[in-house]
Amino acid sequence: MFQITMGVPEMDTFWTELKKKVRDGNATKREQQLFKKLGKTFNHLAHDPSYPGLQSHEITELSDRVGFRVWQSYMENNTPAAGRIYWAYGPNKGQITIMGVEPHPNDKSNAYTKIRLSMP
Repeated sequence: MFQITMGVPEMDTFWTELKKKVRDGNATKREQQLFKKLGKTFNHLAHDPSYPGLQSHEITELSDRVGFRVWQSYMENNTPAAGRIYWAYGPNKGQITIMGVEPHPNDKSNAYTKIRLSMP
């Protein structure tokens, strides 16, 4: 089983604030849905990054950009602008670092240049 960590600074801040809103009852319906989807996806990643529903695969454009392997997993499918999670193994053994949560890029050319990534 992998330990899920958040990339810094963006993903750590995003996840901390989202959890707080949900815990305090201040989250919008959309934020509550996102929290639920992320939690389910993180659980699948922690147990098996190659879980079939995640359809995890390396994004070479992002790997080349940051200098280590970056993976994309499906947070949802068959919905407009379906959510994707970008992640990497590490920085320590047994860890996965979440580097970004974005809608699926629709732009066929240079699709991954717009993806913002937090670093492990």
